Amino acid sequence: MPRSPRIHAPGAMYHVTLRGNHRQDIFFTPDDRNLLTLIITEIIVDCGAQFHAYCYMTNHVHALIQVSTTPLSKVMLLVAGRYARCVQARLQTTGHLFEKRYHALLVDADAYLLTLLRYIHLNPVRAGLATSPDGYPWSSHHAYVGRRSEPWVTTEFALRMLGSDRQGAIAAYEALIRSMPTDSPLRERNERDPRILGSDAFAQRMLGEKWKPRFNAALQKIINDACTKYSATEIELRSASRLINITRARAWITEQALSTGIASVAALARYFNRDTSSIRQAAQRRRRRRM
Repeated sequence: MPRSPRIHAPGAMYHVTLRGNHRQDIFFTPDDRNLLTLIITEIIVDCGAQFHAYCYMTNHVHALIQVSTTPLSKVMLLVAGRYARCVQARLQTTGHLFEKRYHALLVDADAYLLTLLRYIHLNPVRAGLATSPDGYPWSSHHAYVGRRSEPWVTTEFALRMLGSDRQGAIAAYEALIRSMPTDSPLRERNERDPRILGSDAFAQRMLGEKWKPRFNAALQKIINDACTKYSATEIELRSASRLINITRARAWITEQALSTGIASVAALARYFNRDTSSIRQAAQRRRRRRM
């Protein structure tokens, strides 16, 4: 299947995930994270971009990046290329440090900025690396609570969404972090365009005539594969049937669609004529069986 083209909209915000090649480590010493920060600081000035949040894990990076006229693809090419060259020169290695294609979602900031901020800063907690974001040093959480000065991180935009005065906004941010959600907001991407975290109206407002809602051919392929694999029909999948092959087919489709980002929980619930909680439970049961 050909890759979807990148979306560029001047002024837009993106959630970006940059992973190590084959999910291998990209940081080898504490100074490596400092090096990446230095590189990002220089490049966002040159490209007119803004970092609203970041979290450096061991083998990947999460970030909320807002671009200007320079496309995100150029920003990421400069950041990843410069960092990889520096690290590989020190380690005297060759090959790809990062996956060839970073992952990016065009984000409706009004609807998703705060949940993404929480999602990014809680990443180390979900991974078991810290009991709270306070205990993990390599994220912009510390800039948001005012304990560390990071002028290259734009905190004002999100904090203004939380309160009119800074101290009140910081308190609201800390309450947001403590709420500890269980679901990833990334699963709520546009059902007809998985490159977008936002509604059809948002996509059309940002992209105009460049964006056309489209049929989710990738989801249909998963459904067709499941029908063959489990000897089921689409009518049975969307019915109230509890036959074992039908329930397994639904769970398999759900796992495949969510893990690849092809469809959201809401889109799957509509397809199966189910509520969203039953879709999540089916996916969880299948994951437990595979553990």
